[in-house]
Amino acid sequence: MTKPFSQNNKSGLTRELIEALFPMFEEASAGAIAVDRDARITWINASYAALLGLPDPRGVIGQDVRGVIPQTRMHEVVQSGQPLLLDIMEHDTQQLVVTRLPFFNEDGDIMGAVAFVLYDDLQPLTPLVSKYRRLHQDLVAARKALARKTRGTRYSLGDFVGASPAALEVKRRARLASGRDVPVLLLGETGTGKEVLAQAIHSASGRADRPFVGVNVAAIPENLLEAEFFGVAPGAYTGADRRNRDGKFQLANGGTLFLDEVGDMPLALQAKLLRALQEGEIEPLGSNKVVPVNVRVIAATSRNLEAMMAEGSFRSDLYYRLNVLEIPIPPLRDRLPDLGVLCEAILEDLCEGLELRGEITDAAVSALAGYDWPGNIRELRNVLERALTMGEDSGRLDADAIFKVLPRGGNRPSPSLVPRPIRPLAQTLAEAEGQAIEEALVASRGNRTRAAKLLGISRSVLYEKLARMS
Repeated sequence: MTKPFSQNNKSGLTRELIEALFPMFEEASAGAIAVDRDARITWINASYAALLGLPDPRGVIGQDVRGVIPQTRMHEVVQSGQPLLLDIMEHDTQQLVVTRLPFFNEDGDIMGAVAFVLYDDLQPLTPLVSKYRRLHQDLVAARKALARKTRGTRYSLGDFVGASPAALEVKRRARLASGRDVPVLLLGETGTGKEVLAQAIHSASGRADRPFVGVNVAAIPENLLEAEFFGVAPGAYTGADRRNRDGKFQLANGGTLFLDEVGDMPLALQAKLLRALQEGEIEPLGSNKVVPVNVRVIAATSRNLEAMMAEGSFRSDLYYRLNVLEIPIPPLRDRLPDLGVLCEAILEDLCEGLELRGEITDAAVSALAGYDWPGNIRELRNVLERALTMGEDSGRLDADAIFKVLPRGGNRPSPSLVPRPIRPLAQTLAEAEGQAIEEALVASRGNRTRAAKLLGISRSVLYEKLARMS
């Protein structure tokens, strides 16, 4: 069978790196495939062919990859030249974690891409993925600098880090949202990454080349909210500017309007927002003219909107207008298997531009897993940054470095100290089994193969138990 990099052309640095890392990626993956610049298959290994149910892998060489793998995104990689790290792909009834990497010639021209299918053993690949991501630091920095000057986005779906079942479900729904031009409601505690997800949905949608405008409702005084949303006509009130002042709807026209903490919006403005969404038009403050607008709204809140509707502080008609596609974002304490990869990603970002490696030990991750994380990922970033600042110059964090900066009083109480009512034995056993599985996944940093060994069961049995728990 043809080797994935057998083309007779000169190779650039990125391709040389991929060639060097390729055997390790392939060994740790459940399947691998390569395509050329036109997204035609040039190579596929036996394990991926078996996964796809191909009797003869040689029969698909030269075919368009979409004809063999309908849900693939390899076309995006060869067109954009950008990697898609730890992405999700639906295949039959499975959700596969896939990493796709482009490769170039020495002139910087795209030559093709390779993809690796990962099931559950992500941890061995974490250092390799981090090395590849560092090659794109300059590009990412330039993109962030440009986003600060324009109303663009800084984040893609790859920036929502995690491969636990909970994180994969969030990414699956975000992928659905990006392909449908409907309102989205993000529900989650503060610090869980709602704005990252909102920007990721916009950047993968058909409005990606249009503005992304975010507004934090809770951060704006109530008497200024209407002007902030709908704009101000010249001389609308004493002291008003003599020129038109566009509101957030006008600035986001054609693109996406992100309403953060929408649950903090006063009732009077809720009625005006509902009308703007229903009619597709706004009326600036102090003006008698209506202005047509076309925006896609993504709203987010950390509050319980259903309880607010019951007490009359949030309009039910606005709730149903906003909640066409709902994405609950779990708190960090409910996705502890992601702690390892989250720490890797955060440390990589914190150490960018510094002469630090940003490593964390297994014992340090276990120490982090014992904390309740009321501030979620935002608090995790703060803890890691403080640990780096107070630690040695090497950038290596161990358990001692974590315990020095970890807030006290936020550890989970011991089960023996919490009184519980008497319950049926089957329910108690099921909860104990679920707790043991969670602890094994934390100890193995999300590696299900190692978790199964720690529990003394086969991997297939662990998969069955996880399926019943979900």
